[in-house]
Amino acid sequence: MTDVKHMKWWGWGVDGVGFHFEDKPGFAPFVQYAVGLDLINATRAGEPSFDDLKVGKSVASAAFVKTLTAIVGADNVTTDDMARVVHTYGKSIRDLMRVRGNMILRSPDVVIYPADEAEVQKIVDAAVAADAVIIPFGGGSNIAGSLEPLPEEKRTIVSLDLGRLRKVISIDAESGLARIQAGAQGPDLEEQLNRQGWTIGHFPDSFTHSTIGGWVATRSSGMQSDKYGDIADIARGLRVVRPGGPLVLRPLPSTSSGPSVREMILGSEGRLGVITEVTAQVHRVPAKRDVYAYFFPNWEAGIKTMQQISESDAAPSITRISDARETAFTLATSKDRKGLDKFMAGTVLPWIMGMKWGKKNLDQICISFIAYEGSPEHAKRQRKLVEKMIRANGGLTIIGTGPGILYDQKKFDTPYLRDFLLDMGAAGDVSETAAPWSKLNQVHDAAYAAAQGAYDQIGIKGWIMSHMSHSYHSGACLYFTFAFVFDKDPIAEYNVVKNAIQQSFVDNDATISHHHGVGVEHSPWLAEDISPAGVAVMSGLFASADPKGNFNPGKILPRAAAKAPARTSAAAKTATAKAPAAKAPAAKAAPAAKAPAAKAPAAKKPAARKPATTK
Repeated sequence: MTDVKHMKWWGWGVDGVGFHFEDKPGFAPFVQYAVGLDLINATRAGEPSFDDLKVGKSVASAAFVKTLTAIVGADNVTTDDMARVVHTYGKSIRDLMRVRGNMILRSPDVVIYPADEAEVQKIVDAAVAADAVIIPFGGGSNIAGSLEPLPEEKRTIVSLDLGRLRKVISIDAESGLARIQAGAQGPDLEEQLNRQGWTIGHFPDSFTHSTIGGWVATRSSGMQSDKYGDIADIARGLRVVRPGGPLVLRPLPSTSSGPSVREMILGSEGRLGVITEVTAQVHRVPAKRDVYAYFFPNWEAGIKTMQQISESDAAPSITRISDARETAFTLATSKDRKGLDKFMAGTVLPWIMGMKWGKKNLDQICISFIAYEGSPEHAKRQRKLVEKMIRANGGLTIIGTGPGILYDQKKFDTPYLRDFLLDMGAAGDVSETAAPWSKLNQVHDAAYAAAQGAYDQIGIKGWIMSHMSHSYHSGACLYFTFAFVFDKDPIAEYNVVKNAIQQSFVDNDATISHHHGVGVEHSPWLAEDISPAGVAVMSGLFASADPKGNFNPGKILPRAAAKAPARTSAAAKTATAKAPAAKAPAAKAAPAAKAPAAKAPAAKKPAARKPATTK
């Protein structure tokens, strides 16, 4: 069989890797404070059993499978149930709840692994001729519903996995342009580039399990976008297989060739064809790279500083700040310190901050991570410029690189925490947006109020926190994380909270998604984001480019039968209200009331387990 590796069918990452909290003394008290979940006494669900899963029978005909087999060989095409389940969904919490809860409504009928663009072309032509559905598949990390088949689809569904197309084909060193096959996952392509002294500079949260083709298809952003740009800035040339032949866009620095076809492909989520190759702007690996940690007295001071940095001559590669709630969470996930390190972090630093800002204000402090890259001289100058602005806004610049090094090491581990909470009967998920600087604090407060309104409606205790992760001259991205313990209906309860937060974005002039794409989860708000006329233009594009709906139908555009989510009364009433100040738990929080017994979302609860390797 194919040598393409995938994430485990029921969660994030590979088997044997997961999150645990035993070496993080502040984590259990924090979770009990935030959502009322008693981790110490709760039972963790075990790994679901694939044998218990009901998978619909493949409707692919023997003749069609034979046609595909003739293109790629018997080892690279399968109708195996496990492969079909792996390719059914991405890794959103809704995806995982449906898989774990035995609620798979429709799976691909056949999974195929082409070796090159020529084979992709033959597959596409054969599938369109047979009026089959083609869903391109990269790493399977999407969390917006961009991969799931339509439940009502009667035609044969082909999951076209690009995993064998993973090479850096060539590098134009004079231009800094690298030709990369679309199925190359982050670590693999970065290693290939690094061997020749280059970096793509694009590091999204999903980096370890996502592909460059997927980044383009969803308009991804990376953690170092302040320097390297979003994928829309990095992707210069594209090859996209369509019926009859590939669409080819050369890697030109700029062009005035009418409306941008390149922009049409960016964010198209497989609806215009199968991306097989990306020519990316790459950069020499910097001689120096440091990530420094800073503290601000409050969120407003931190955001003001981030805006000033974006308008200044300084050019850091990362400008990130967490609000007070996320700062409390970050500190709670720290491992147990010992000796001098414990004394400095637990006694000296709080004393300095208390002297500077007053002990009663310490629950408003916000942690920031800022990275400097380039020559040692350049990095030093950037740091000097940035720290001058930090101090001018009351920030603390004495923390150094220690927390930044830890952040850099753990930056791709967050999804494991989501799976851990799901094992405990709790939801932990995200919503991200972008808005102008003038609207940013309003958007932040409105999302908090909307989430609280949703929690009140359901009658549960919930949590929301945020950070600013990507800066632009005119505005920035806000990334929200929310969590709560399930009550009776996990998916329905999740939808109430997620919908309220998403509605608060458009109600306050922010976008429905900054870098996760649209898929099916965000499509109900598309008309409010780009206007009904914009939806009409997009509908015309898809109808013209794919008249029979063979390419990943049902994504991005609101489905005609789908009903836009109703605004919850509580969330609507408070959507523009200022959220109350977030109060972080004390370092040694008193035990909260015992949480209700954790409920595993799966239909059948397996035996308790511990992951073999933990983060």
